[in-house]
Amino acid sequence: MNKQRAQEIADSPIMANVTYEGQSVYIQHVDHDRETARVYPLLQSENEMEVPLHQLMEQ
Repeated sequence: MNKQRAQEIADSPIMANVTYEGQSVYIQHVDHDRETARVYPLLQSENEMEVPLHQLMEQ
């Protein structure tokens, strides 16, 4: 996923269908310099992780 689209999703009040390694995730924050996003699995908000943007997929 590109930086701009990831930021649009993070800023939107509408939930987008985004996956990381096949698991649905919520994008909390996009780090434009590092090209990463802070995400968590939808059913496990306590499991935050930082992942490369290129590994996020919009369904």
